[in-house]
Amino acid sequence: MVMIMVVKYSNGNHDDDDNSEGEAMKLQEAMTIAQTVKKVLTPYCDRIEIAGSIRRRKPIVHDIDIVLIEKPEAALIIPSILATIGTITLYGSKIKRVLYVGADINIDIYTATPASWSILLLIRTGSKENNIRLATIAMTKGWKLKANGDGLFNKHGDRIAGDTEQSIYQVLGIPYQEPHDRH
Repeated sequence: MVMIMVVKYSNGNHDDDDNSEGEAMKLQEAMTIAQTVKKVLTPYCDRIEIAGSIRRRKPIVHDIDIVLIEKPEAALIIPSILATIGTITLYGSKIKRVLYVGADINIDIYTATPASWSILLLIRTGSKENNIRLATIAMTKGWKLKANGDGLFNKHGDRIAGDTEQSIYQVLGIPYQEPHDRH
């Protein structure tokens, strides 16, 4: 297999609704790429889901977000697999960004733990406006919604929600929204 390497400047913007890197594409094309990447990574994950604007079913997608829990033995395998998918432009313990070869779209891979899974999936699904709304409601109660996936904490620092996406909405006192309704 011949690998085409593409180098792209990364400005660090993680907002899936306003990503200046890569090209926008239609939902179905982005979904096909995301499902292909998910299929390749699934054997190395305890859990994996497509998040972001694809999960919200936005008609135009600017990047692809995937949240996963790596199997313990896969921590070194996944980066090697990502390198075959495209050019790794950002590499850290919790996020990896790959510029997908041939489609000029970024794929952001977020690594969760079982404890951070639901909140990280919620935050990475977005939308930005929905995340701000949830964080603002938490702040009005003196609480903190941690975007790193740790959960929702009260003013004493006790984790009060985050085991499920629904638990965040319930504790905040607002109705749960399906991903496609999060604007």
